[in-house]
Amino acid sequence: MSLAITTNQQAVWADLDLRWVYSDLLRNIYARTHCMQTAYDVLHDSMLRFVLSKNHANLKEPHAYMQVVVRNLLTDNHYEKSRYVSLDKDQDIPDEHLDRWAPSPEQLADLQQRMQAIQNIINCLPPKCREVFWLFRIEGVSQSEIAVNLNISVNMVERHVIRALVDIRAARELLQGL
Repeated sequence: MSLAITTNQQAVWADLDLRWVYSDLLRNIYARTHCMQTAYDVLHDSMLRFVLSKNHANLKEPHAYMQVVVRNLLTDNHYEKSRYVSLDKDQDIPDEHLDRWAPSPEQLADLQQRMQAIQNIINCLPPKCREVFWLFRIEGVSQSEIAVNLNISVNMVERHVIRALVDIRAARELLQGL
Protein backbone atom coordinates (compact mmCIF):
# COMPACT_ATOMS: atom_id res chain seq x y z
CA MET A 1 0.00 0.00 0.00
CA SER A 2 1.42 3.33 -0.93
CA LEU A 3 0.62 6.89 -1.63
CA ALA A 4 -0.37 7.58 -5.21
CA ILE A 5 -0.72 11.05 -6.67
CA THR A 6 -2.53 11.16 -9.98
CA THR A 7 -2.17 13.84 -12.62
CA ASN A 8 -5.02 15.90 -11.15
CA GLN A 9 -3.20 15.90 -7.78
CA GLN A 10 -5.70 13.58 -6.13
CA ALA A 11 -4.17 12.28 -2.90
CA VAL A 12 -4.88 8.55 -2.55
CA TRP A 13 -3.85 6.33 0.32
CA ALA A 14 -4.93 2.69 0.61
CA ASP A 15 -7.40 3.27 -2.25
CA LEU A 16 -9.04 6.11 -0.30
CA ASP A 17 -9.23 9.64 -1.70
CA LEU A 18 -7.89 11.65 1.24
CA ARG A 19 -9.58 14.83 0.05
CA TRP A 20 -12.92 13.01 0.33
CA VAL A 21 -11.91 11.53 3.68
CA TYR A 22 -10.91 14.88 5.20
CA SER A 23 -13.75 16.90 3.74
CA ASP A 24 -16.97 14.96 3.14
CA LEU A 25 -16.41 12.06 5.53
CA LEU A 26 -15.03 14.26 8.31
CA ARG A 27 -17.94 16.70 7.90
CA ASN A 28 -20.38 13.75 8.10
CA ILE A 29 -18.73 12.43 11.27
CA TYR A 30 -18.76 15.90 12.83
CA ALA A 31 -22.46 16.26 12.01
CA ARG A 32 -23.09 13.14 14.06
CA THR A 33 -20.71 13.83 16.96
CA HIS A 34 -20.88 17.64 17.22
CA CYS A 35 -17.29 17.57 18.46
CA MET A 36 -14.36 18.16 16.14
CA GLN A 37 -11.88 16.24 18.30
CA THR A 38 -14.19 13.23 18.48
CA ALA A 39 -14.73 13.46 14.72
CA TYR A 40 -10.97 13.35 14.12
CA ASP A 41 -10.58 10.46 16.56
CA VAL A 42 -13.32 8.44 14.84
CA LEU A 43 -11.90 9.26 11.41
CA HIS A 44 -8.37 8.20 12.31
CA ASP A 45 -9.53 5.07 14.12
CA SER A 46 -11.63 4.12 11.11
CA MET A 47 -8.68 4.69 8.76
CA LEU A 48 -6.55 2.39 10.89
CA ARG A 49 -9.23 -0.27 10.95
CA PHE A 50 -9.76 0.09 7.20
CA VAL A 51 -6.11 -0.29 6.29
CA LEU A 52 -5.46 -3.09 8.75
CA SER A 53 -8.49 -5.08 7.64
CA LYS A 54 -7.60 -8.20 5.72
CA ASN A 55 -9.75 -7.53 2.66
CA HIS A 56 -9.42 -3.78 2.05
CA ALA A 57 -7.18 -4.30 -1.00
CA ASN A 58 -9.88 -6.38 -2.76
CA LEU A 59 -12.75 -3.96 -2.30
CA LYS A 60 -14.54 -2.55 -5.32
CA GLU A 61 -16.02 0.34 -3.29
CA PRO A 62 -13.47 1.33 -0.63
CA HIS A 63 -15.32 4.55 0.21
CA ALA A 64 -18.54 2.67 0.91
CA TYR A 65 -16.65 0.21 3.09
CA MET A 66 -14.99 3.12 4.90
CA GLN A 67 -18.43 4.60 5.61
CA VAL A 68 -19.51 1.29 7.17
CA VAL A 69 -16.39 1.27 9.35
CA VAL A 70 -17.14 4.85 10.44
CA ARG A 71 -20.77 4.01 11.19
CA ASN A 72 -19.70 1.04 13.33
CA LEU A 73 -17.18 3.17 15.21
CA LEU A 74 -19.78 5.87 15.80
CA THR A 75 -22.12 3.24 17.21
CA ASP A 76 -19.36 1.94 19.47
CA ASN A 77 -18.57 5.51 20.51
CA HIS A 78 -22.20 6.17 21.34
CA TYR A 79 -22.46 3.12 23.57
CA GLU A 80 -19.14 3.95 25.23
CA LYS A 81 -20.16 7.57 25.89
CA SER A 82 -23.56 6.54 27.23
CA ARG A 83 -21.74 4.89 30.12
CA TYR A 84 -20.39 8.25 31.34
CA VAL A 85 -21.88 11.57 32.38
CA SER A 86 -20.22 14.57 30.75
CA LEU A 87 -19.19 17.43 33.02
CA ASP A 88 -19.15 20.00 30.22
CA LYS A 89 -20.69 20.25 26.79
CA ASP A 90 -18.67 19.96 23.58
CA GLN A 91 -18.23 23.22 21.78
CA ASP A 92 -20.54 23.48 18.80
CA ILE A 93 -18.87 24.68 15.62
CA PRO A 94 -21.00 26.15 12.83
CA ASP A 95 -20.80 24.31 9.51
CA GLU A 96 -19.32 27.35 7.75
CA HIS A 97 -16.24 27.08 10.00
CA LEU A 98 -15.56 23.41 9.23
CA ASP A 99 -13.45 24.28 6.19
CA ARG A 100 -10.73 25.75 8.36
CA TRP A 101 -10.07 22.22 9.69
CA ALA A 102 -9.64 20.77 6.22
CA PRO A 103 -5.94 20.00 5.83
CA SER A 104 -3.82 21.69 3.19
CA PRO A 105 -2.13 19.62 0.47
CA GLU A 106 1.10 19.81 2.47
CA GLN A 107 -0.65 18.57 5.60
CA LEU A 108 -2.25 15.74 3.58
CA ALA A 109 1.16 14.71 2.23
CA ASP A 110 2.62 14.82 5.75
CA LEU A 111 -0.31 12.77 7.08
CA GLN A 112 0.15 10.20 4.33
CA GLN A 113 3.84 9.85 5.12
CA ARG A 114 3.23 9.49 8.84
CA MET A 115 0.44 6.95 8.39
CA GLN A 116 2.57 4.98 5.95
CA ALA A 117 5.45 5.00 8.45
CA ILE A 118 3.22 3.73 11.28
CA GLN A 119 1.74 1.11 8.99
CA ASN A 120 5.23 -0.04 7.98
CA ILE A 121 6.24 -0.34 11.63
CA ILE A 122 3.15 -2.37 12.48
CA ASN A 123 3.69 -4.57 9.42
CA CYS A 124 7.30 -5.21 10.50
CA LEU A 125 6.31 -6.44 13.94
CA PRO A 126 6.45 -10.21 14.45
CA PRO A 127 3.07 -11.79 13.63
CA LYS A 128 2.10 -12.60 17.23
CA CYS A 129 3.17 -9.14 18.43
CA ARG A 130 1.19 -7.48 15.63
CA GLU A 131 -1.88 -9.56 16.45
CA VAL A 132 -1.70 -8.78 20.16
CA PHE A 133 -1.19 -5.06 19.47
CA TRP A 134 -4.16 -5.01 17.09
CA LEU A 135 -6.45 -6.81 19.51
CA PHE A 136 -5.45 -4.66 22.49
CA ARG A 137 -5.08 -1.17 21.02
CA ILE A 138 -7.48 -1.24 18.08
CA GLU A 139 -10.15 -3.79 19.04
CA GLY A 140 -10.03 -2.98 22.76
CA VAL A 141 -9.81 -6.60 23.92
CA SER A 142 -8.52 -6.98 27.48
CA GLN A 143 -5.07 -8.42 28.08
CA SER A 144 -6.47 -11.40 29.97
CA GLU A 145 -8.88 -12.22 27.11
CA ILE A 146 -6.04 -11.97 24.58
CA ALA A 147 -3.91 -14.29 26.72
CA VAL A 148 -6.68 -16.88 26.85
CA ASN A 149 -7.57 -16.60 23.14
CA LEU A 150 -3.95 -16.82 21.96
CA ASN A 151 -2.89 -19.34 24.62
CA ILE A 152 -0.10 -17.13 25.98
CA SER A 153 0.51 -15.57 29.38
CA VAL A 154 -0.74 -12.09 30.33
CA ASN A 155 2.91 -11.17 30.86
CA MET A 156 3.64 -12.09 27.24
CA VAL A 157 0.67 -10.01 26.08
CA GLU A 158 2.10 -7.03 27.98
CA ARG A 159 5.51 -7.58 26.41
CA HIS A 160 4.03 -7.66 22.90
CA VAL A 161 2.08 -4.44 23.49
CA ILE A 162 5.11 -2.70 24.99
CA ARG A 163 7.32 -3.77 22.11
CA ALA A 164 4.85 -2.43 19.54
CA LEU A 165 4.48 0.87 21.42
CA VAL A 166 8.25 1.26 21.78
CA ASP A 167 8.74 0.66 18.06
CA ILE A 168 6.01 3.15 17.14
CA ARG A 169 7.37 5.76 19.57
CA ALA A 170 10.91 5.37 18.20
CA ALA A 171 9.61 5.88 14.68
CA ARG A 172 7.61 8.92 15.76
CA GLU A 173 10.69 10.46 17.35
CA LEU A 174 12.64 9.72 14.19
CA LEU A 175 9.97 11.40 12.08
CA GLN A 176 9.88 14.44 14.36
CA GLY A 177 13.65 14.74 14.03
CA LEU A 178 13.43 14.96 10.24
